[in-house]
Amino acid sequence: MVCLTIDLIAKSRNHFKKKRGLSFPEYLKTLTHLHFSSKNIKDIGDLSMCRNLTVLYLYDNQITHICNLGFAFNLTHLYMQNNDITRIDNLFNLQKLSKLYLGGNRIAVVEGLEELSELKELHLENQRLTPGEKLLFDPRTLVSLAKSLCVLNINNDNIDDIRDLAVLKELQHFSATENKLHNMEELEDVFSHWPQLLQMDLGGNPVCKKQKYRDRLITMCKSLEVLDGKEINELTRQFLINWKASREAKKKNRNKHMLPGPLTSYPLKDDFNTGHGPHPGDIYNHANMQRWKSQQSLRAPTLRIPMRGLLSDMAVSAAICGRVDA
Repeated sequence: MVCLTIDLIAKSRNHFKKKRGLSFPEYLKTLTHLHFSSKNIKDIGDLSMCRNLTVLYLYDNQITHICNLGFAFNLTHLYMQNNDITRIDNLFNLQKLSKLYLGGNRIAVVEGLEELSELKELHLENQRLTPGEKLLFDPRTLVSLAKSLCVLNINNDNIDDIRDLAVLKELQHFSATENKLHNMEELEDVFSHWPQLLQMDLGGNPVCKKQKYRDRLITMCKSLEVLDGKEINELTRQFLINWKASREAKKKNRNKHMLPGPLTSYPLKDDFNTGHGPHPGDIYNHANMQRWKSQQSLRAPTLRIPMRGLLSDMAVSAAICGRVDA
């Protein structure tokens, strides 16, 4: 097992030889960058003499726990991607940490970052999780990062819901490719809370196949400059915004005109010549009554038969019928 210690630094060709005029302890105090990637390191030993360390490269090793970094008050960049880390802890003293790279590990819960008030970039892509497991976020960590985090990378982490991330109001770059995001309405709601968002990549999610996916996100995220690797033309954005506003206005007007007019009741009139008029209990609005009146004016005049002739015909018919019956 290889352990990162002071002795390992002393044996490294990339370090101590650069400042031969200094004693080794003095050199360690001046050390700001430490490069130990791809060295089969499994553990971090006592490095407390490197008190001015600002950048630490430990990616592509076999480290299982983050430890012995409490001395690094000045550390701003920590590269620990592609190790075997299962939990984020022991970082509470790194209050100047600005960029944290933990992609390609075995982390299931994002936690332990509550004291990192200066953290601007968090990279957690490609976690090697057990089948069916997805990357989760501790709400306390999210709240603590809400005012500082600008870049978040959660590519390929089996994530199907990002509603908890809505509190990250300072996000400028968001990458969540190859996940399981599918609900367009939920995404729009979350993105409405990110007014600073400039660049976003959601490629490889089911939601990308939804109708008008790109158009809807461009109109929702008004500061967005790049979506899924393609730049957004400002004229295109303005056209989509105007088109959406026009559709909503037309829909509003259509709904307004579909509202019923004032209702008026009309009494029944005992008029034989208006036989198609209102029936008892009917309620007609003004438009219906006007249409009914116009129909009445188009009807043919009523045929009138003189009563005297009608009575004579009735008398003749009665006399004939009487003879036949006899």
